[in-house]
Amino acid sequence: MQDFESLKRSIDSTRDLESVVRTMKTLAAVSIRQYEQAVDSLTDFSETVELGLKMVLWDSPLESRLRGLKADGATGIIIFGSDQGMCGQFNEQIGSHAWEHFLNNTDKGKYFAWMAIGSRISSKLLDLGANIDFTFSLPGSATGIAPLVIDILARIDHWRREKSLDRIYISYNRRVSASTYKPHMLQLLPIDPACIFHHKKRKWSSQTLPMFTMNRSVLLSRLIRQYLFVSLFRACAESLAGENASRIASMQAAERNIKERLVNLQSEYNQQRQTSITEELLDVVTGFEALKDS
Repeated sequence: MQDFESLKRSIDSTRDLESVVRTMKTLAAVSIRQYEQAVDSLTDFSETVELGLKMVLWDSPLESRLRGLKADGATGIIIFGSDQGMCGQFNEQIGSHAWEHFLNNTDKGKYFAWMAIGSRISSKLLDLGANIDFTFSLPGSATGIAPLVIDILARIDHWRREKSLDRIYISYNRRVSASTYKPHMLQLLPIDPACIFHHKKRKWSSQTLPMFTMNRSVLLSRLIRQYLFVSLFRACAESLAGENASRIASMQAAERNIKERLVNLQSEYNQQRQTSITEELLDVVTGFEALKDS
């Protein structure tokens, strides 16, 4: 059992920790909002890129695919995690989900190439036995997402040739609510026109069909690069929002534990204080009785 002064110090330290946890929870909530806004800002640009791809592919057969990767090659997985801690099982869940998904749903002996976005998910993958080719650090704010995505795209070009990749997937945690998230998987390459051209049975949205004067191959290549940029940007922003959602959940659990700890410490403090007062009163009464009898 702690003494009186130790209890007072423990109560003060626990209250300070409670203040830190409350601050971190608030910062996580603010961060979620900025990443949500980053995703929302992509809406118009993403729609423009998709309309451009539909325009270029309007007279292409649905059976065709936007290829450019080597057939029967390795599978590349770009997985988003976190650089910072105190976000619960965020990295463990996405790492295990991606590992089990590709291990159980692909041909035995298939080679996997991994690109980790976040130092902590990198550590998780290494623990699972993955060979990581590249690791990137995550930005501290939404303004750093675009430069990161540009670096990833530049690395992908080299990665595809070096590892002879036939498919590339993105794996990340997507936020569901203020404090929950779930793993999400997206095929980045090759792009299937059916995913973009799903409205083939419908007429074009206007009475006039669109036209373009650029070389089709050049225009298609540039639109695809913008499509990849949008896909990676959205994955990064949603993953960062999911990370902060996980951090909010962790801080809420920590806050509950701290409150329980404070209640126990305060109860013990009050009990010892009452015991101390009782002992002092008994000393006074005993002294008074001793003086009265003398």
